[in-house]
Amino acid sequence: MSTTAISNQKSPFARGLIAGSSIAIGYLPAALTFGLLARSTGLTFLETMAMSLFVYAGAAQYMALTLIAMGTGAFEIIFTTFIVNIRHLLMSASVRERIEDDHPIIKAIYSFGITDEVFAVTTTQEGQVKTGFIFGVGAIAYISWVINSGIGYYVGSILPSTLQQSMGIALYAMFIALLMPSLKKHRKVVFLAVSAAILNSLFSLFLPSGWSIILATLFASAGIEWVFQKGREIE
Repeated sequence: MSTTAISNQKSPFARGLIAGSSIAIGYLPAALTFGLLARSTGLTFLETMAMSLFVYAGAAQYMALTLIAMGTGAFEIIFTTFIVNIRHLLMSASVRERIEDDHPIIKAIYSFGITDEVFAVTTTQEGQVKTGFIFGVGAIAYISWVINSGIGYYVGSILPSTLQQSMGIALYAMFIALLMPSLKKHRKVVFLAVSAAILNSLFSLFLPSGWSIILATLFASAGIEWVFQKGREIE
């Protein structure tokens, strides 16, 4: 019997687990780093695990650590996280078109687990996607992120105190690493990053750090989109 035939005999959930295993492996270093940095930022183990359990948003969690370290208020952190993750509204809508219809509560549960990677794996499947499949993909990715966040936290506890204190620099290195692939592919991202940095520097002169980041993100996004739209109209 061929491998394809054997794979087709598996339940949708099992096939989802297999398809999502590569995501789980990919999340390992990022989740470990998050746990380590969360400890160096001053979060407790329970706070670190709660963030991964209930927020479950890699880039937003890293950004939250930066804002927490800067003493930013809760509302600014929540609002910034909303802006960073607003793309998930579009991803969820796209996934909804590919998955079989189900109860709204079921759809709400699996929508929580839709990350960029889960979205990519799910939407590249042929034909209509079964609910069990996306649950399988999302479950193994979620478990990997949460467990490795906890492991990373405890790994941080065995590091020398001087090294723990210096890990804050890794936050900026992580954001640069996340940004670089997009910078290489899209010119718009370069202008967006530069303009947001400039605006944030200006706003921070007279606004709290959290609000300066929020307004810089909003103005830079709207401004760059307007400029590029005008450029397309002229062409």
